[in-house]
Amino acid sequence: MRMRKKKHLEDKLTECSNLIEMTPVTMDYRREIEDKSYLNFSELFGNNNPVELEIGCGKGQFICELAKRNPNINYLAVEVDRSVISMACHKALDEGVTNVIFFRCKAEVLQKYLRPGSVRMIYLNFSCPFPKSTYANRRLTYIRFLEIYKEILAPGGEIHQKTDNMHFFEFSLEQFALAGYKLKNISLDLHHSDYSGNIITEYEKKFSEQGFRIYRLEAYR
Repeated sequence: MRMRKKKHLEDKLTECSNLIEMTPVTMDYRREIEDKSYLNFSELFGNNNPVELEIGCGKGQFICELAKRNPNINYLAVEVDRSVISMACHKALDEGVTNVIFFRCKAEVLQKYLRPGSVRMIYLNFSCPFPKSTYANRRLTYIRFLEIYKEILAPGGEIHQKTDNMHFFEFSLEQFALAGYKLKNISLDLHHSDYSGNIITEYEKKFSEQGFRIYRLEAYR
């Protein structure tokens, strides 16, 4: 379901303009990535700390908590919906989080804005599973996206994925293997595992309370 446009959205976006980078969202992805417009992380964050990336940050619960736990790491939080990115940004402002920049961008064109080898971690939390098989190529763990991640990940970089959808998780395992990634720390029931340090997202809390298992993996090249 599409979120309704919030009242005074433009004012809310302006209020946190120092934490948001907005880009035009088009459908001509192939042409887009040919014309590079790399982000300058040192200018954007005001330091040279390492950068980690969340694709689909939602309302910002995960990325804000992660940033508070790791003040010496910079976080780039990608989201497409302007209303959602506004809410995430204001959450960061309210909680005094200063090492997150919210970036409106589609995953299909990340190569246009992120230099090769520029991020050391990618987080995929509860990405849309697109359950219809005809939409499989839109899933953020489809092989074409995994190839994009290969390019922007630094040597030794990892991808951490969480989902409540078993079929999407099985699909992701297959795609990671096809793309040449190796896997570790696979959990088929995260909340009943010995994994520590988990940060619960908005969707994770909702689905867990409904009795759904949470699936998690770590992928690396």
